[in-house]
Amino acid sequence: MNTEIINMLATRRSIRRYLPKPVPEEIIHHLLTGATWAPSAHNRQPWRFAVIQTEETKQHLASAMGAKLKRDLQADNVPESIIQKDVTRSHERITNAPLIIIVCTSMEDMDNYPDPIRQQSEWVMATQSTAMAIQNLLLAAHAFGLGACWMCAPLFSQEVVQTTLGLPSNWEPQALITVGYPAETKEKTRFPVDTRTKFF
Repeated sequence: MNTEIINMLATRRSIRRYLPKPVPEEIIHHLLTGATWAPSAHNRQPWRFAVIQTEETKQHLASAMGAKLKRDLQADNVPESIIQKDVTRSHERITNAPLIIIVCTSMEDMDNYPDPIRQQSEWVMATQSTAMAIQNLLLAAHAFGLGACWMCAPLFSQEVVQTTLGLPSNWEPQALITVGYPAETKEKTRFPVDTRTKFF
């Protein structure tokens, strides 16, 4: 039995610390190509990618997202010391990564329905499709010896991300993926599959 693919799945980790080494353009192209071979609803491929490599753009995005995070936490009456810690951690994770990929969903090519229930289902299908592209992207990074981390922060600051990067209005930010050569190792466990499964 060929277990190579299972081993690759089991050894992928969320890496948050990277070496100060750029990711070659050729590898970036391979990562994005791998992402686009994910399955998608109606084969409409609703994913969109914003690739960030320049320090200026990383700093600008991290500062804008950090300001939004600070406003949200202040509205929740979170202590200032905790707010500053969260904002600083977020800023460092974004700016210290050699490569940032913002993964978005676009409804541009998806079906349109007159009723909100079916339209919501169509949006969910597009979002699920984008999530599968993210998984492909993470696995492709692992296959190339890169580390990567899926950050959901754009979900809480979609308008900020769109405005800061000048994204098209129909690009809905779903995730921020940091990518680079690992400067750390991680070990993780999983719940036994039989605790999460029912057979019928």
